[in-house]
Amino acid sequence: MERSRYHHGTLPDALLKATALLVLESGVAGLSLREVARRAGVSHGAPAHHFGDKAGLLTALATQGYELFTRSQCEARDGAGSEPLRRFAATGYAYVMFADTHRAHFEIMFRPELLRQDDPALLAASNAAYDVLRGVVAEVQAAGFIPGRDPETVAIIAWSQAHGLATLWLSGNLRRYDQHFPDFASIARAVFLPGGLELK
Repeated sequence: MERSRYHHGTLPDALLKATALLVLESGVAGLSLREVARRAGVSHGAPAHHFGDKAGLLTALATQGYELFTRSQCEARDGAGSEPLRRFAATGYAYVMFADTHRAHFEIMFRPELLRQDDPALLAASNAAYDVLRGVVAEVQAAGFIPGRDPETVAIIAWSQAHGLATLWLSGNLRRYDQHFPDFASIARAVFLPGGLELK
């Protein structure tokens, strides 16, 4: 079945897609390798063959998530032009929108207890994502904004703001304010694009 349905190298992607769908449907607690295989339409041993165990499968999903996340951050930053504050704001906005559009990945990426934290691919992918934030913080400070503050502290504050908003939204805690905003994008714009700052 696997050979007939999947070309070389595509089966792991199919298993990750099935994993993401199951995380959305039933959460991590309800995830099993057997169910992932069933959903992907392959033999029950396929997930273990490619990823080893549940932690390996989730680590691969988190790694994929960080790669997608970094790409979205870079695209938002580069699409915002050359003005440092605009680029900085764009990454914050892209952060929370990624959480909304890639919920399964986001759910797994920040759950270290579920992952192989020393996995080289995961470390490289997560570091690349954080380096985007460090980069825009450096740009903002070089332009004279947020002077005299340790850049690592500024980066953590910015990360906390974006992650906090994303988590509040995904957990449903912002639903009570729906009457003030038509959708989550409007909330994100209000938080990250104050004072009329707009993105292209």
